[in-house]
This record gives sequence, structure tokens and C-alpha cells, in this order.
Amino acid sequence: MSSFPRYPRVRSQWREFVTPAIRNLVLACVGVFLIQTMLELFSPAGYRVMIREFGLVPLAVTHGLRLWQPVTYMFLHGGLWHILLNMLFLWMFGVDLERAWGSHRFYTYFFLTGIGAGVINIVVKTILDPHGFGTSAVATIGASGAIYGILLASAIMFPDRKIWLIPFPITIPMKIYVIGAGAIEFFLTLGSGAGDNVSHVTHLGGMLVGYLYLRRGSWFYRARNGISDWQRGRARRKFEVYMRKHREEPPSRPDHWVN
Repeated sequence: MSSFPRYPRVRSQWREFVTPAIRNLVLACVGVFLIQTMLELFSPAGYRVMIREFGLVPLAVTHGLRLWQPVTYMFLHGGLWHILLNMLFLWMFGVDLERAWGSHRFYTYFFLTGIGAGVINIVVKTILDPHGFGTSAVATIGASGAIYGILLASAIMFPDRKIWLIPFPITIPMKIYVIGAGAIEFFLTLGSGAGDNVSHVTHLGGMLVGYLYLRRGSWFYRARNGISDWQRGRARRKFEVYMRKHREEPPSRPDHWVN
């Protein structure tokens, strides 16, 4: 037998920091980014083809029927800082959502907001540039639409959680942070003609789709309750009409009634 002492094995706390869906999404985005980087270094033409085929090009979706682009564009990124910031925000605000919802619902929300943001991007840019001479022929890449949806969900689920307002050494509630981020994106969208190379429409689209998805239950229950109230009121009015009609009528066989 070995004479060396045995120490208790320390289990890794990796699962404490990264939940399964977050881990898989980060690995997928990083893997695709590595492919992008290799193509950009060794085959610039192949890199351009990859962006054109798998980025979100509104003209390619509406006229070329590249219907996969509203999904694939989320896994492409435009540089190291782009993917680092997106993955950081995905981890920071997505982990607690996945713990609260479970992986299946988190995946559903991520892809729903990301695809929904892409569809809104297509609609807006097609309306503004129907012939493809400008923005509707430019590719949009990145998971920012889905991440802005996650930011909104975090503000709804954890409104009073304090977060650092980087780079300032102060903390503010999550709901204030997200309201501020949404307002900034809105005003940047109005001034997007300056060409800052960021799709603010996609960011706002992710927040809008996330809000509609999270509030769908309240609207459904409100509509259902409204219909139930109408049905009860209708039945009550029918009963009142029936009672008024038969109130003065005597019983058909009064001799069988007992006082």
C-alpha cells in the first residue's frame, strides 16, 4: 500500500460560475470567432464570403432567401473586443437568469430575442433602403440583440440588484441601468446617420422582443379575464330578464304548495 497521505479531493466550482447554456453559447461563439480569425488571416476572400453568407444581410434574406441568416449572424463577431464584451455581458447577466428559468427556457429566450432582433433589423432596413443601395446590403453580426434582451429580462427579474457602473466607482439598480441603456440606444438610433458601425436597431429590437415575450402572460390573462367577465355579465343579464319575466306568474298547481 502507498504510504503517502491522502487528502480530500476538492471539487471544481466551475459550475458555480458558468451554467450549461451560457457555457455552450460562449464556446459556440468563440469557436466561430476562431474560424473567422483564421479565414481573415489566411483567406480574406473566404472571410468575406463567410460574413456575406452567414451575417445578417437584409437584402440577402428578402431577395436571396437566405433564411438561416437571422440565426447564424448571432455567432459571428467583428473583432476581439466585440466578442469579449458580448460574452462578458452574456455571462454577467445570463447566469442568474438561467438558474432561475432553467437551461431550456434560457435557450428559448436567447434565440427568440436574437432572431426577433434580426427580423426587426431586416424590416427597418428594408423599409429605409428597399432597393439595396445602402444599409440593407450591409451585414450585421454579433449576439448583441439577444444580449440586450437578456439585459431587459435581468431588469424585470432582479430590478433592485446593484451593479457597478463601469468605469465609474458607483453602483446603481439594475432597472435604472437598463432604462439608461435603452434610452441611449434609442437616441443613437435617431442619430445613426453619423455611421458609428453599430446596429442600434438590433439592440432595441432585442429589448422589444424580450419585453413582449415576458409580458405575454399578463396580456393573455387580462384578455382571458375580460372574456370571463363578459360571459358572467351576459349570463347575469339573461338571468335577470328571466326572473323579471316569471316573477308575477303564479305556480301552476298552487294546491300542492305548503305554507
